[in-house]
Amino acid sequence: MPDGDVRFGFPNVNDSAEIAELIACGSHVTLFSTGRGSVVGSALAPVIKVCANPETYRNLRDDMDVDAGRILEGRRTLDEVGDEIHRLTLRVGAGERTASEALGHQEFVLGYKSFEPIGPVCHPAYA
Repeated sequence: MPDGDVRFGFPNVNDSAEIAELIACGSHVTLFSTGRGSVVGSALAPVIKVCANPETYRNLRDDMDVDAGRILEGRRTLDEVGDEIHRLTLRVGAGERTASEALGHQEFVLGYKSFEPIGPVCHPAYA
């Protein structure tokens, strides 16, 4: 679902394509933060969805992996949820399925967009 025009530093506005780009950069497990409840998964590697919006988590409980909204509600600390995410990442790396995998999400998008950067030139060869 597009989030608006392409912006410098955010070349792809499609969640599935962004996940594919992270995997292409070497990610074996993707930690995906969401507040609106993007229900993406991946055909290539596990996606752990961390939801920081308590209402969204309650509405999409079966499709989210971590309820980080408990921090906002005062039911858990940042360190406790961080430890939970760390332990879950290790378990997923050892073969445990994520919510997306359990539900059969196998999205994959290969980006095809090109655009002119509107921010500073980062690569010396293009300066």
